[in-house]
Formats: sequence, C-alpha cells, structure tokens
Amino acid sequence: MNVIISDNLEQLYKTAANLFVEHAINAIQKRGRFVVALSGGSSPKAIFKLLATQQYAEKIQWDHVYFFWVDERWVPITDERNNAGKTFETLLNHVGINKDYIFPMFKEGILPEAQAKEYEMQIENVLGNEGRFDFILLGMGDDGHTASLFPGEEVLNEKEKWVAAYYLKSQDMYRITLTAPLINKAESILVVAFGTSKKHALNEVLYGKHNPTLYPLQLIQPDKGKLQFLTDSEAMKDKIQFK
Repeated sequence: MNVIISDNLEQLYKTAANLFVEHAINAIQKRGRFVVALSGGSSPKAIFKLLATQQYAEKIQWDHVYFFWVDERWVPITDERNNAGKTFETLLNHVGINKDYIFPMFKEGILPEAQAKEYEMQIENVLGNEGRFDFILLGMGDDGHTASLFPGEEVLNEKEKWVAAYYLKSQDMYRITLTAPLINKAESILVVAFGTSKKHALNEVLYGKHNPTLYPLQLIQPDKGKLQFLTDSEAMKDKIQFK
C-alpha cells in the first residue's frame, strides 16, 4: 500500500491523471488494450476533465480502452445522478473511444438483480475467468464506503459474485456495484479521498483496527495488485494515532 499526499487539489488531480496515463500506456503496450473500472463523484469528474484536455488525451490510444464502472445508482444514464452519464459529459464525448468498448451499468427494461448478472457476464467476456482489471479508480465517502459498499450492508459479506444489486434503504434506491472480491483482483487500484470531511474515515481505513463493517474500504486489499491512496494534507492533517 502506498499513500501519496498532495499539497493542493490541482496537484492531486494531475497526479491521478498521470497515473491513469501511465497505466494506460503500459497496458496497451503489453496487452493491446486497457481495461478500467471508473468511479463517480466530484473527484473523478475533475480528473476526467483533465484527461480530456489535449495535454493528456493525446497520450492515450482511446480506441484501445475498455470502460466499465465501479458502481451506479439505478437511474437512467440521462439522470444527473448517473455516474456513466457524467463520465460521458466530462471525458468520453471528448476523446476517440470505441463505443463497443463502453459498458454502462444501468440498462432500461431490466431489474437491477438481472442486470448485475448480465454485467458480470460482460466483464467475464472481456476479462475471462480471472476478472483482472488493469486499473480501478475508487473514491471514499465520509462514512468510509467505496463503490456501493456501504457500512452494515449485506453486500459486504459477498464472496462469490463479481457484481451485486441491492436496495439501499438509507437512500431509497437500488444500487449496483462491483464487489470487493472482484475489485481485489485488479492489477492496480487508486483510491482518491481528500479534504477535512474525509479525515476521520481515511485514518480509520489506513491505520485503525480492521472493521470493514463500519469502514468498508478496508475490504479493498488486492490479491496480487497494487493499492495506492491519493489524498491531500487536509485529510492527513493531525493524523490520528492508533495503537
């Protein structure tokens, strides 16, 4: 595990974009493609906007990139809350992608549970039985959740499924998410979490006792891959001391 602390958000976003480019170039050189799972939220939005600029976009063979998502609110892609929709707005509409290589989680006319099974098959069709993503971008909520792995939910105990759908009572909506077992197969995972509001949960995740029921991000422990945390001085200020 590696923790990268940025002095400011501009530096943080550039670091994230540079890591994305680095992994993309390496994967395409080695295997002819780059398979990613992306997160939603404000942090990725800023990173995607940066990747869409000429400075970064020209470094990647975008038609060799496969796009999956880490999780999704069960709302249409046209809904402003939909993660894939935001990624189209900030990145995918601005680079030369292959539309056959894009796999949004939401699908019209199907139940969330059925779509979870279908999404798992789509992942397997691309990645085979190993299910090993080249790169996964994660965020973290103030409560220590990542993807749609929320504190106290049964999905945290999932050991077999790669993708799960469930009704999240606290938000009164269905969520669909990659599970921890699948995420942990990835070659490289980058967790972006910054700001004062993230300080407590991030310190618990990094240095606290193992309690993934309360801090689900602790479930993310790659089998063989690399795990990096990208944060800022505000989130790491007055670091909590644990025994």
